[in-house]
Amino acid sequence: MSKGRERLEEEADRAVDQFDQSIVDLLSWVLDTETRARIYVYLRQQPYSTSEEIAEGTGLYPSTVRESLAELHDEEKVERRKRESEGAGNNPYEYTAIAPSDLVGGIVGQIQDELNTVFNLDDHLEPEETAETSEPVSIRVEEQDDPAEEEEGDE
Repeated sequence: MSKGRERLEEEADRAVDQFDQSIVDLLSWVLDTETRARIYVYLRQQPYSTSEEIAEGTGLYPSTVRESLAELHDEEKVERRKRESEGAGNNPYEYTAIAPSDLVGGIVGQIQDELNTVFNLDDHLEPEETAETSEPVSIRVEEQDDPAEEEEGDE
């Protein structure tokens, strides 16, 4: 392999790693912890995985994964169902993560409330001195159309 091509591949690998870390950082903020973010990313890549498979795939302790999955399920950020098997014994739960647009949609209201509080801070601190009224902040989340689907529809 030529040195130029080798260097290009190294740069591409580094860019992907930085992008992956940026996604995990953003999801850590949305989901509260890096552990929960790593579980979410794993489930988007490997839907319908058991807690054991998630622990193995993420390198997290099984007890940590089970605890985080229980919280994420209670918060409706992951869904679970019993795995179908033909053998005897307990069928473990398998988990899948909700769509990213649903995840973001769930936090929009919370962010709107926090932004409105900041924008209206003067009203709360000195109500007599503030003559202007602030309009509430509104955030709308839209799903982006998949270009591949549009091309298929054009044919």
